[in-house]
Amino acid sequence: MELSTVWFLLIALLFVGYFVLEGFDFGVGMLLPVLGRDERERRVMINTIGPVWDGNEVWLITAGGAMFAAFPEWYASVFSGFYLPLLLILLALILRGVAFEYRGKRADPVWKRRWDRCIVFGSFVPAVLWGVAFANIVRGVPLNADHDYIGGFFTLLNPYALLGGLTTLALFLTHGAVFVALKTVGDIRQRANRLAERLGIAAVIAAALFLGLTLARRATTAAVILAVLAALCLVGGLIANRLPSRDDPQGRREGWAFAGTAAAIALAVASLFADLYPFVLPSTVDPATNSLTVANASSTPYTLKIMTWVAVIFTPLVLLYQGWTYWVFRKRIGTQHIPEEVVAPQPAAR
Repeated sequence: MELSTVWFLLIALLFVGYFVLEGFDFGVGMLLPVLGRDERERRVMINTIGPVWDGNEVWLITAGGAMFAAFPEWYASVFSGFYLPLLLILLALILRGVAFEYRGKRADPVWKRRWDRCIVFGSFVPAVLWGVAFANIVRGVPLNADHDYIGGFFTLLNPYALLGGLTTLALFLTHGAVFVALKTVGDIRQRANRLAERLGIAAVIAAALFLGLTLARRATTAAVILAVLAALCLVGGLIANRLPSRDDPQGRREGWAFAGTAAAIALAVASLFADLYPFVLPSTVDPATNSLTVANASSTPYTLKIMTWVAVIFTPLVLLYQGWTYWVFRKRIGTQHIPEEVVAPQPAAR
């Protein structure tokens, strides 16, 4: 297998990891005012993702860096053509990060509500726009002979791409509700389980429509198999969410449910990349000559060889560190574990 194909697969793997991990913390962020009925419950929800949300974003940074180094023309065409949506995603992620850091700096309820809205906004915008962006990459965009994007912002907001955005939104909300149920105890756990049931129905319908339209346009055997497996995992996860737990009469099998939604997102993203190959960005103007492919968009073999050695050395270290983080913070939490408000000292008034 050529190194350009290896790096296409590695970039696909990085985006799979990003959507699985960041997907549930986007979901938790969007559900903050829905499941968190008071300040203590909202702090429980934030604490479920507090130790891991910034580490999850490492997958996006690594995927972007790998695209830049391994496929510079792909990176240039996507980041110039999708400039406004990607800028909105970046601003939303920054606002979300600032909100996590600042909402606990003052005990004022108005202050906290404003930052909570920022968390919801900063989770909602990427959840929708990532789906819009990837739907356009799979569908293809207007590229000229120099591989430059010649469409506008509203070209990206076509019905198929908007359906992609609704699909990622529904999947991440379901994934987030299942994660809250998995990581909490008490009333919030029960509400998260019930909400996951309702959100799961919307996710199944949206995902079936989107993957069906995708495969109807240009299907490969691998893409079809992965899409079918994704659908089975999503349905299996939702069924597991209704089954009673063996250890806790009040609970359900949230671990199996979370594994199901995580596998569904992973297999759906893998299906999109399988459907895309050997293209990395098809052209809707002249697909035969203007499209970017794994072959014509890749860096030199020497560059890819150096990148491969770097990945072989550092990827296991990153995976070990992230795995250790999830293991350390694996226990459930509830409102009884939330201490009294501790506010950072304010500077004295002059």
